[in-house]
Amino acid sequence: MSLTLTVDGERWRTHLRALTERTPGLVPVAKGNGYGFGLGRLARKTQWLRDQGLGADTLAVGTYHELAEVASRFTGDLLVLTPWRPFGAALDVDPALAGRVIHTVSRPEDLAALLTRDPGARYVLELVTSMLRHGMTPRGLRSLGGLTDRGRLEGVALHLPLAQGSHLSQVQRLLTDVVAAGLPTRTIWVSHLTPEELERLRASYADFEIRPRIGTDLWLGDRQALTVTATVLDVHAVERGDVFGYRSRTAPKSGHLLVVSGGTAHGIGLEAPTGDQSLKSRAATLARGGLDAVGFVRSPYSIDGKQRLFAEPPHMQASMLFLPSGARVPAVGDEIEVRVRYTATTFDRVVVA
Repeated sequence: MSLTLTVDGERWRTHLRALTERTPGLVPVAKGNGYGFGLGRLARKTQWLRDQGLGADTLAVGTYHELAEVASRFTGDLLVLTPWRPFGAALDVDPALAGRVIHTVSRPEDLAALLTRDPGARYVLELVTSMLRHGMTPRGLRSLGGLTDRGRLEGVALHLPLAQGSHLSQVQRLLTDVVAAGLPTRTIWVSHLTPEELERLRASYADFEIRPRIGTDLWLGDRQALTVTATVLDVHAVERGDVFGYRSRTAPKSGHLLVVSGGTAHGIGLEAPTGDQSLKSRAATLARGGLDAVGFVRSPYSIDGKQRLFAEPPHMQASMLFLPSGARVPAVGDEIEVRVRYTATTFDRVVVA
């Protein structure tokens, strides 16, 4: 009676090994909801990769709040992707973890403040990219001067956008700025480069150590290993005009109402912007809006390969679906497939088979 993520364990582990083996310097990323698996499970799996001699000496987390959940399950270094600031959770790192934590520093003034607070701090310097989220300008990088001789500078971080097209020309410009700053490091931490781009970058900059930070392609890279299912909790036959649901809607025609596990508490029905600007995507958005206006919204639940309609907006822990007459009606207790966005979904159970 739950929303369940079932993992083909052998296939998943084979993928994790293969990607790690062909990606030198790989840094697994575990943040947020742990890509649906949970942070603790991903930390243990990173330790598993490390124990097999596949590298994985560093695990990247999103925020300082996430350190506690992974630190006892992974014994290597812990890179925090959110930049250090002189306030908040960044100041409350467990002293027992101080030697393992690598801070991300994105402003010159923050580096000075960090080193005043912790002269032995480990850190990477983030250089701003075309994403314009965090990072120093090339001038800011050059302004650091002797500060980078203090503490332990672990490299320079580049967080690149997801937009289509090669990032190599931008990375090359940024690496020129790194060289011009005269930093005492040859380690570059990068996000969102393709395998081909990484190979070309290593060939062009053989004297640099490239550390690709990878989350989605690692944990979710083989979708065939992952299955999401929900349980049918109740089935009700309805005729046209029958009243149902929280909002006393009426059935548009005869059929069945299915009550299934999974609701807003799991992330069902909550959709984040995709950023897809294609005509197809825009047309789909307009189509969904039109359906919503007349009370029909396609759900992520599938029966016999067809996505079924929500009968009304999802509840907190369950959803109601409408099946028209003629469709096969699952029985109470049956499992049906669900298409989800893993990074925005919380599962009741994760089963590694």
